[in-house]
Amino acid sequence: MEKQKRAAAIHDISCFGRCSLTVALPILAAAGVDTPVIPTAVLSTHTGGFEGYTYRDLTEDIVPVVNHWRSLALGFDAIYTGFLGSFEQVDIVSECFDLLKTDGTLIVVDPVMADYGRLYPIFPPNFPDGMRKLCVKADVIVPNITEAAFLLRQPYHEGPHSHEEIDKMLRDLCAMGAKGAVLTGVSFDGEQLGAASYDTRTGGDFAYSSAPRIDTMYHGTGDVFASALVAALIHNCTLSQASEAAVRFTVDSIARTKKAGTDNRFGVNFEAGLSGLLGLIESVKK
Repeated sequence: MEKQKRAAAIHDISCFGRCSLTVALPILAAAGVDTPVIPTAVLSTHTGGFEGYTYRDLTEDIVPVVNHWRSLALGFDAIYTGFLGSFEQVDIVSECFDLLKTDGTLIVVDPVMADYGRLYPIFPPNFPDGMRKLCVKADVIVPNITEAAFLLRQPYHEGPHSHEEIDKMLRDLCAMGAKGAVLTGVSFDGEQLGAASYDTRTGGDFAYSSAPRIDTMYHGTGDVFASALVAALIHNCTLSQASEAAVRFTVDSIARTKKAGTDNRFGVNFEAGLSGLLGLIESVKK
């Protein structure tokens, strides 16, 4: 039997509202991946639409966890980061990459910090500068259109976008240092919505995956997408194949949730699709 893959997930825990670690851990586990976690903070709920949430910062625990792991000589096939709440955490996670990475470790950074043309309110205007330094160390980065604009210090404008615009944005993102980039929230006609990828390791291939736009918004869908993407990459999908699998898994989760009439703040019902995730990953390789 093949040795089980292992991916370290470095995210916050929002105890309610399906995002970050409560999304990453079950999705990667359903794909058969051993998923040790490093919680960066614990919140009673995520911050999108809920008031009065609790917040406990765990910055001081990150390096001790990593040092203990090093003392156990643990190896990792991937390290996957998401929401980081401060410049200090960005710097610490950058150090963790150096401490944990080996030659075969895939580093995936989801630079969670903005959407709909705006930084999240908790972040200062210069926060993208810190996140940019972390993205430089990544093998693959997974920004949405807004985050990409901030990373590239470019003006944001709503889609639909042209293929030329998206391709240039992807090339510029990889020029920062990442070997591959997946851009989410991509639409060329307003009717289809999905992701575009660019992989320098395969000669600079562009690929696009989309599905009919579903007229709704749920918190945590970016985490669902990125987690499914990481799961597919760990199972030896190419970047374009992994993006396709992640689009399908995320769209199915959104459609299922809208049909049920679930409160948008509660996240999407990805759980009902977990039993088919490995089959989906295998199907995109054919």
